[in-house]
Amino acid sequence: MKNQTEIKAEAGKQELFITREFDAPRELVFKAFTDPELLVQWLGCESLTMKMERNGHGRGSSWRDIFTDPNGNEFGFHGVCHEQLAPEMIIRTFEFEGLPEPGHVCLETVRLEILPGYRTKVAVQSVFQSIADRDGMLQSGMETGVFQAHDRLDGVLAKELVN
Repeated sequence: MKNQTEIKAEAGKQELFITREFDAPRELVFKAFTDPELLVQWLGCESLTMKMERNGHGRGSSWRDIFTDPNGNEFGFHGVCHEQLAPEMIIRTFEFEGLPEPGHVCLETVRLEILPGYRTKVAVQSVFQSIADRDGMLQSGMETGVFQAHDRLDGVLAKELVN
């Protein structure tokens, strides 16, 4: 059975949780979350291309990604890495640049857990500044992007395991 991405957002709370199991060892999954060459292959909706402007995967470093749709429209996201403990955790901020007012920042914690059989569970907790910010993110179509990205990540991990 194919692994499924689960997104939970409890009513009245400022956070959401994303979980997914991957058929790859934790070190490789962590690499896919931090290596620019792998990250651009899977992150975001499948209809978008990704360009990594800054790869901030060390404490205090900034990151910025730009996604382009087939019509040439660009969507930017940026933040700061607060902690990176290879291969078990990444803590960073995340902000979408397309909102009318800047400052809608979320704190994202990515935890990678070893599972039997060289498998990995990824658990993401995103804490928003308000319930409205969290709900706005959900209404933006982010769920589709997460599902598509995780499916593509499966392919990237399978290819890396063969190499």
